Amino acid sequence: MRVIRKVKAFLNIDREMKGMLVEAYLYLGWARFLKLLPFSKVVPSLGTKMVETSHTPNLEDKPTLRKVSNAVHMMSNYTFWESQCLVKAIAAMKMLEKRNINSTLYLGTGKDDKGQFVAHAWLRSGPFYITGAEGMERFTVIAKFAKVLTSEKLEGESHESLN
Repeated sequence: MRVIRKVKAFLNIDREMKGMLVEAYLYLGWARFLKLLPFSKVVPSLGTKMVETSHTPNLEDKPTLRKVSNAVHMMSNYTFWESQCLVKAIAAMKMLEKRNINSTLYLGTGKDDKGQFVAHAWLRSGPFYITGAEGMERFTVIAKFAKVLTSEKLEGESHESLN
């Protein structure tokens, strides 16, 4: 019965969002494949290293950013592979790249409650966090990658989560 409810819910979603959900699933798979490769081979596809895109909001992009964020988060629950922070960030970055929207992917390290070393990844576009906003303040940024697709200044300060 649960499967039938989920299928019915999917069928009731508008056509654009259905397409985004399928796209998110495919990009999550691609991102998971990239995670299997040596990181040095993946780095060139992530953008310009140690550079950030602007924090200035482009309010025209906000609805698209919200849809991409929702699609990636939703579909990450349905993959049969691990789709955690780095996989979600790369998938969302690729979806934004397809829509010609700038983004910055951050990699951070820190310690968990038990003192164990942990890593986290998150994605930002303008002042909005697309993935990984939860708990990011506990991590020290060790790398960032800017995917600049439109002309913009590299500036800004304020941040806002879409979730």
